[in-house]
Amino acid sequence: MTFIYPVENNRVHPAALSPEYKSSIKRAPNKPLIPMQHTLSELTGPVYGHETVRAGDNDLTVQHKGEPLGERIIVHGHVLDEDGRGVPNTLVEIWQANACGRYIHVRDQHPAPLDPNFTGAGRTQSDASGYYRFVTIKPGAYPWGNHHNAWRPAHIHFSVFGHSFISRLVTQMYFPGDPLFPFDPIFNSVPDEKARGRMISSFDLENTQPEWALSYRFNIVLRGRSATPMEKN
Repeated sequence: MTFIYPVENNRVHPAALSPEYKSSIKRAPNKPLIPMQHTLSELTGPVYGHETVRAGDNDLTVQHKGEPLGERIIVHGHVLDEDGRGVPNTLVEIWQANACGRYIHVRDQHPAPLDPNFTGAGRTQSDASGYYRFVTIKPGAYPWGNHHNAWRPAHIHFSVFGHSFISRLVTQMYFPGDPLFPFDPIFNSVPDEKARGRMISSFDLENTQPEWALSYRFNIVLRGRSATPMEKN
């Protein structure tokens, strides 16, 4: 499979230059892009298969000796094409902050505690119907210094791969009803309101497990009019 972005004029994807998102000013290209022909090795490898995903990689709560702190949640859904058909055998990866809003990364100096039982990264592979499922901890909001009193809404980063590394798309999943949406330049860098809504998961009572974990559904549509907004890498 090859992942293809929808046409640029449909306002689905965030603009490369979003002045309210200050770091985009330095990262956005100021000269026309130069097309580069992909080499054979880029198009054909690495190839991901079932052997790259181990049992338990999709449960971020059992990766260490103890249980992580925070609210356990189930995040699940389908990877879909533009016609609503499930895309099988897609490598899906997630990474996120812990329940206190901190990443395990040397550059994250947010004065919130690290959790020795939570690394914040997992992976799985969609099944024959395009379905995927993760068990994790609901991430916390965190300050990020973009503007006065700037906080990022709680979110989980998603990465989906085709058969090779260059067929990769990256997006963010948010939680319904977050009060920080109006104040977050990254979320609002997607121009279209309906497209922004496709980055927000839906609470899923049917798949919530009593006395164990709440559930959220998040479908990822790769292209077309209903595409999930994707970051341009």
